Amino acid sequence: MKLDYMKKLRVVCRNSPLSLLQVKEVFSFFPSIDYQLLPVESLGDKNKHIPLFNIFSDFMNEKEFNSDFFTRELDEILIRDEADIAIHSAKDLPYPLHYELELFALFRSIDSTDALVSRNNLKLDQLPEGAKVGTSSKKRKAELLKIRPDLKIISIRGNIEERISNVDSGFIDALIVATCALKRLGLDNRIASVLPFETHSLQGSLAIVGIKNKHEVKNLFCSHDIRKEYGKVTLVGFGPGNPDFLTIGGYKALLSSDMIFYDDLLNHEFLYQFSAKKIYVGKRKEISHICQSEINNLVYESVTSGNKVVRLKGGDPMIFAHGREEIDFLQSRFISVDVIPGISSGVAAASCTHIPLTYRGLASSVSFVTGHSKKNIQIPTSDTLVYYMSGSNLFVIARKLIDAGRKKNLPAALIYNVSLPNQKIWYSSLNELQYSIVKYPTPILLIIGDVVLFENNVRAYKKQKILFTGTSANICNDYVNVIHTPLIKINKINNNKRLYNFAKKIIFFDWIIFTSRYGVRYFFESLNEMKLNINVLSCICIASVGKTTSLELNKYGFYPNIESKSGSVEGLIIYFKSIQLEGKRILLPRSDKGLKHFSKTLEQFGNEVIDIPVYKNEINNKAEIVDLSLFQKIIFSSPSGVDAFIKLYGTLPVGVQMIASGKTTFNSIIK
Repeated sequence: MKLDYMKKLRVVCRNSPLSLLQVKEVFSFFPSIDYQLLPVESLGDKNKHIPLFNIFSDFMNEKEFNSDFFTRELDEILIRDEADIAIHSAKDLPYPLHYELELFALFRSIDSTDALVSRNNLKLDQLPEGAKVGTSSKKRKAELLKIRPDLKIISIRGNIEERISNVDSGFIDALIVATCALKRLGLDNRIASVLPFETHSLQGSLAIVGIKNKHEVKNLFCSHDIRKEYGKVTLVGFGPGNPDFLTIGGYKALLSSDMIFYDDLLNHEFLYQFSAKKIYVGKRKEISHICQSEINNLVYESVTSGNKVVRLKGGDPMIFAHGREEIDFLQSRFISVDVIPGISSGVAAASCTHIPLTYRGLASSVSFVTGHSKKNIQIPTSDTLVYYMSGSNLFVIARKLIDAGRKKNLPAALIYNVSLPNQKIWYSSLNELQYSIVKYPTPILLIIGDVVLFENNVRAYKKQKILFTGTSANICNDYVNVIHTPLIKINKINNNKRLYNFAKKIIFFDWIIFTSRYGVRYFFESLNEMKLNINVLSCICIASVGKTTSLELNKYGFYPNIESKSGSVEGLIIYFKSIQLEGKRILLPRSDKGLKHFSKTLEQFGNEVIDIPVYKNEINNKAEIVDLSLFQKIIFSSPSGVDAFIKLYGTLPVGVQMIASGKTTFNSIIK
């Protein structure tokens, strides 16, 4: 076939034996087309000294976002209209293609496997320990080391013949090569074995690329374009879980689909009405049913078999849902992809809870943030913050926000199962969240900002039913509906001979540290019983854990030199570390349960710590066992209270917010 406007079709390709054979292979399907061959050296051919390990991005699996290392010169020739088409190995094509170019045809792969070439045709398991194996691919290197971690991987470049010569010369012991390349070169005899590696989907396929909208040229090759056999992929957002929130477009796509790959967090029973084959590919933090690369390959295999595929995702495909990753995977393999949006749970939560994410004069900006990873939690400056997947990191988020300058009483709403019949809401504040944990099933969404007050007004907030487990409910003055059920009982240690012995030498101490009001009360009561003059304490530095402990000290006419503002010993540890406290003699009146890590830390600083119990902390076996489902919050004031709760109730509850009075108590909840 000849074109009206030229004598021969101008064909550009790389100037290598394999590339020249690939051109012949393509035109074997079109024997009537006259063509003129224009072989050129690509950037990759000219720079064989550059390891491909340095060229391909680590961002994705080699192919995605790679450079035009092997196509740049060919692309430029096409764009300058010095050639009509370029013929490539399909997997060498950059993604995305240059905006002036398009794929005219994609040919079926003759073989997508990898092969091992070795001296004496040794198979992989026959190679000696520490053998040197050459490859230019990070993925091949990883696959190889999975099977033979003892091997030494050598980065190697050059055309196939040059690489094989490195085996024959003894520079390397073996080489990994695409099987299709060996077959095209007539080197089948060099295949020692076919390797069980996962290879790129386009390996073995050839591609024709040309200038966009050159329909006359493109139409010459469409008869052999395998994409005609492909189906189509549609990414559909199901919304937050309630089928009523599915869009009409999403519903139509499901009706016309042949295959549905669906996630967690959506109504599975709703899918029964659709005739398509359904495959569950859900991934959750607790249970990883299938990894993302497997999902990508399943969808790819289905669409290349001609199916109309719906990839059904909870929420919106493009918000915390790997949507773009799946689009890139498919489009880089020349699969057509449509996206139908869904209602993201962060947006749905606003309507389902009546909490506006923006409000005139109060909140003019909103940020959607992932709370999934402790290390990578971001703290935007927006008025309203919506954290997805935040259930296990609520306290981390709260502390980071407080450290960033957000007010401690900033309100927060925690929403479980947005839009579903069993949707639940808990109201809290940053101050509560920094020392609280709620054990409930995911998913949980966190909204933080003044807008929460529209639903969580002060009166409603205070009306929450609170179970307080400590010995004194003064800590709960912010609430009006507190049920006080002390789970521990405090008893003074009488005839405290150890305290008496050290109290006589108290003038020799540099510091006295009180970790609770009971430590203060029973320490001074014991001194009075011993008829010791407490005025000698005026020359000793005193540290207090929190305001309640300091107020108890005030009753005896003493004021602490330092008070832990955090209400826990961690605040004192930070202070003593900052002043480099060492070489001091420290008295620590405490409960019989003690805080051994606190004493050890002070000793590690280089101090002598005299640790003396002054009261007993025991389980209150007469405590009333209540129905925990009636409460929104449980407040713990000490680690011993947490221990007592577990012994009395068997376990910590699910679905109730547990608030600790300090970091030490908090750590006892999450341990």
